[in-house]
Amino acid sequence: MQTEKFYYDNRIVKNFAYATMLWGVVGMLGGLWVALQLIYPSLNITQYGSFGRLRPLHTNAVIFAFVGNGIFMGVYYSLQRLCKSRMFSDTLSKIHFWGWQLIIVAAAITLPMGITSGKEYAELEWPIDIAITLIWVVFGWNMFGTIIKRREKHLYVAIWFYIATFVTVAMLHVVNSFELPVSFFKSYSWYAGVQDALVQWWYGHNAVAFFLTTPYLGLMYYFMPKAANRPVYSYRLSIIHFWALIFLYIWAGPHHLLYTALPNWAQSLGVVFSFMLIFPSWGGMINGLLTLRGAWDRVRDDVILKFLVVAITAYGMATFEGPMLSLKNVNAISHFTDWIIAHVHVGALGWNGMLTFGIIYWLIPRIFSTDLYSKKMANQHFWLGTLGIIFYAVPMYWAGFTQSSMWKEFTEAGQIKYSFLETVTYLKPFYAMRSLGGTLYLAGVFIMVYNIYKTVKAGKLIADEAAEAAPLIKEEKKHAGEHWHRWIERKPIQLMVFSLIVVIIGGAIELVPTFLIQSNIPTISSVKPYTPLELQGRDLYIREGCYVCHSQMVRPFRSETERYGEYSKAGEFVYDHPFQWGSKRTGPDLARAGVGNLKKSDGWHFRHLREPASMSEGSIMPAYPILLEQRLDTSTTAAKINAMRTLGVPYESGYEKIANVALMQQAGEIAKNLYNDSIRVAPDKEIIAMIAYLQRLGKDIDKNKNNNTVKQ
Repeated sequence: MQTEKFYYDNRIVKNFAYATMLWGVVGMLGGLWVALQLIYPSLNITQYGSFGRLRPLHTNAVIFAFVGNGIFMGVYYSLQRLCKSRMFSDTLSKIHFWGWQLIIVAAAITLPMGITSGKEYAELEWPIDIAITLIWVVFGWNMFGTIIKRREKHLYVAIWFYIATFVTVAMLHVVNSFELPVSFFKSYSWYAGVQDALVQWWYGHNAVAFFLTTPYLGLMYYFMPKAANRPVYSYRLSIIHFWALIFLYIWAGPHHLLYTALPNWAQSLGVVFSFMLIFPSWGGMINGLLTLRGAWDRVRDDVILKFLVVAITAYGMATFEGPMLSLKNVNAISHFTDWIIAHVHVGALGWNGMLTFGIIYWLIPRIFSTDLYSKKMANQHFWLGTLGIIFYAVPMYWAGFTQSSMWKEFTEAGQIKYSFLETVTYLKPFYAMRSLGGTLYLAGVFIMVYNIYKTVKAGKLIADEAAEAAPLIKEEKKHAGEHWHRWIERKPIQLMVFSLIVVIIGGAIELVPTFLIQSNIPTISSVKPYTPLELQGRDLYIREGCYVCHSQMVRPFRSETERYGEYSKAGEFVYDHPFQWGSKRTGPDLARAGVGNLKKSDGWHFRHLREPASMSEGSIMPAYPILLEQRLDTSTTAAKINAMRTLGVPYESGYEKIANVALMQQAGEIAKNLYNDSIRVAPDKEIIAMIAYLQRLGKDIDKNKNNNTVKQ
């Protein structure tokens, strides 16, 4: 049969590899900086460098910049070779690369400026969300164009994972990013309260599943056999792994919301499917590790295999721990603590990081037609990375157990033993050790960058790598003895459609009942919309990233109701766009900040926001002098009231016209209270709105104690 000559595009692979290393350094430096801020609050430099604004930047940089570019680097290299075809369009490749980098730059600018939607892992505002959608379509267009014009009949297992990643991430992003713009830099989530929480963690957990896991499993299935020079251990196990994983993963989001106001049926559904996830996850780990059968003696001497083995082992650890954390008795201990931080970073640093590094060390010498500059330096990177993970994770696990134990401990007299601040100051040594682990890991990355730089200097890029293959002859006829799954491996569009159906099933069963059955979200008669000043204050709370340290969800545990007040109910949050339940308690829960034993005076809040340590000795909270200096922008009030009315908040018709009058009246009352407390501040300052919001929290439920009328 006559063969065709063609050329692989290595230039796009090189570009994504360089971007992976660049953003890896940036994202990890940001992570180290925010880790140090929890030890030295003075490192919260200016409003643009506060913990609340930098922490979302760190997570977005690592997930979408470092890992995202790592995905595209591996996909563009492997897909061409698996399809025996150049990428469908060099132009689309370039648009994809530069579009993705511009999105990252936009995130790096807007998040420190406080331009955020306030939803974890989905903080970017609506214009950037639209850009992400367009660039993702470009990626999919290029990928499917390449697959369709391929010269290889069957689609290898790695391509299955690439296809599932594309369709599922598209679905997750579009559904979760459905929001109502107020201005070019401000929007409100279309969903509220319980519904928003369910959609957010359906997205949040599956962003881990289908952005941090499935594409990397595809990369594992390609690069592990290449590095080991061995075939994948089991084709049949690959089939089971793929279909079971994408079906089960989509159901697991509610395990982030156990013991919250989410309906119990949804919580239980999340627990069941989260626990079952261990089986396909470990099936993939076993398939990866057993690919090394007969080659284990090489691992000792081959640094690339070392990276890959540690990565797959970390994947196995994280995917064992995840189902365990979804069990209610374990979740009662772990949720809101540093245990979750340890769990997440075993996956990010171990699975994503180490696999990315191994791929870079394998790939760069090949596309530059040279040897790796220094295997010794690569080994140094490996050990620094491995030790960094250990020094990071172990203190955080210990901190998490300690945190939870201290929160729940009572004296013999039945009183809470430790104040929340005592638990914070006790954990500082653990945070210091975590920072040491991060420093070691980052040092290894710098060594890698230098090693790759020297490797590139010694070689020359094979921008267009020559290859030959016979053209694809399309056959619908099934061969005798052929495995049944081979049929779908020849049909990429059908594979995409089946993958989409599989992931839609779980998502629909989770989300649709919560949206259609009103009784799932009972309303409480005393819960009223926020006043204009409180609404502005809530937006400031989101702008400053307060939700990354403070939850607003009192769980039905004695330790929490004694500390914070009455447990939270679904009906409290019907006007919250977006919800603010949080996922980590670096500071205390604020759901009842305006009532009970948590209530503080307006003067206390003013002094606390101006200089936290002056009111709470040992506090690691950043100071917010910006709130004292900046005037509240009331020009947006009418637009915000109109947007909220569109979303179903029952503001009276025409209220937006008098909203600022009501706003200034309430602001004047707070300014008067502060004046009586020897504090002079103009009523038009942002801090007045922030105080108004904090003082509102919990008041509706407090009013309802003697009038517990619930409308179904």
